[in-house]
Amino acid sequence: MFNWSKKETAKNVNALVIDIHSHLLPGLDDGVQTYEESEDIILHFQKIGYRKLITSPHVMSDTFRNTTERILARLAKLQTHLKNQQIDVEIQAAAEYYLDEQVYKMVDENQKMLTFGKNYLLFETNFLNEPFNMKDFIFLATTKGYRPILAHPERYAYIQNNMDKAKDLLDRGVLFQINISSITGHYSKIVQTTAQKLIDKGWVHLLGSDCHHFQHVKLVEEAQQMKYFQKALALPLLNNTL
Repeated sequence: MFNWSKKETAKNVNALVIDIHSHLLPGLDDGVQTYEESEDIILHFQKIGYRKLITSPHVMSDTFRNTTERILARLAKLQTHLKNQQIDVEIQAAAEYYLDEQVYKMVDENQKMLTFGKNYLLFETNFLNEPFNMKDFIFLATTKGYRPILAHPERYAYIQNNMDKAKDLLDRGVLFQINISSITGHYSKIVQTTAQKLIDKGWVHLLGSDCHHFQHVKLVEEAQQMKYFQKALALPLLNNTL
């Protein structure tokens, strides 16, 4: 099994101060649509202890055709808006790449990808079935020097029904990021139970808000008081090392 714990161990912390998965760049995807909405959410993140946000717009060939250039341009506008409002927060941009032929081609052709930290590449898949090219994608991304992170594995049916699949992905070098709102049961009971199983096994490397709107940041605040959130914080999470 890929031994991530020895190579990338972080100190246990009492709180998260860095979020690595959100949709806070206005008008790029199904997240916030205005700078004022983004501002309100960011202020609440600050209120509950966050100091840095790495936001991650969707990149999907059939829905959200965002480019690296478009994302970075929108980030610059948001940073200017926050500065004008005298809001002191560090905000960066990565992307949440949907595993399809376009994203595979982007990696294969060495196109510019938006990563964070130690070349971490956040990706997601369809929720029902494991993509036929998933193993090839993981191998390709790894050989290209990326560290693939699977967003919200607890939400995928092919993992919920087969924890051996989760272990296989870990063995291939994939890191897992669970959604904090999954801990609250926001999505469904089975998603919550799967998140708990992953935490119990220590198979969680990062926590993310996956914040699309104000209710999601309120769920993060709610989760902070819950047993499994605290249990996750006892793991060697990578968030606060970024």
